[in-house]
Amino acid sequence: MAVAGLALFAAMMLVMGALRAVIQRRRTGEIGTRRTLRPDGSLEWWALAGTDLGWLTVGVAAPVADLAGMSPLAFLDHSVLRAVGVAAAVLGMLLGFAAQMAMGASWRTGIGEAERTTLVTTGAFRVVRNPIFAAATVTFLGLALMVPNAVAIAGLMASVIGIQAQVRLAEEPYLRRVHGVAYTDYASRVGRFLPGLGRLQPEHQH
Repeated sequence: MAVAGLALFAAMMLVMGALRAVIQRRRTGEIGTRRTLRPDGSLEWWALAGTDLGWLTVGVAAPVADLAGMSPLAFLDHSVLRAVGVAAAVLGMLLGFAAQMAMGASWRTGIGEAERTTLVTTGAFRVVRNPIFAAATVTFLGLALMVPNAVAIAGLMASVIGIQAQVRLAEEPYLRRVHGVAYTDYASRVGRFLPGLGRLQPEHQH
């Protein structure tokens, strides 16, 4: 199962990373990334770095540890849970890519403070405000269930913390600044990661 986990992680990186960037370049002339490799001291940079570290831990370090002989956690070591993990990983990857495509030209990795992209509220964004992150979390939960050792659980926790920090402390304040009432009204109707949960107060109530 560890080899399958590595293969699914690689597939996710190719589909939601490389393929989506190629499509973005063909549509807009650039790949849509606003991130830098060098730390800039911003909360966003550290949140995304923590998320990346978590994803690499779940997708690479955990399967490698399994292949090296690390024992799975007994309470998660069940063939049914591993099968559920495979299904969740595949489903999350497909839903995440579909959500990326639904953003069209507005899709970005990272935040460009000077940009004013269109606020997308259709498709999967009618259900939750952050369907890409939600779907990615499902994928990494699935990968962790496929190789349920302590390394995978630690990586899953790190990725969830990074995603929460990125969305709550970086992206939502940015969207409030850029879209104002349009975003807060949208966020008052649609949940953050799950339907109905994490809705914000509409602007007129402040």
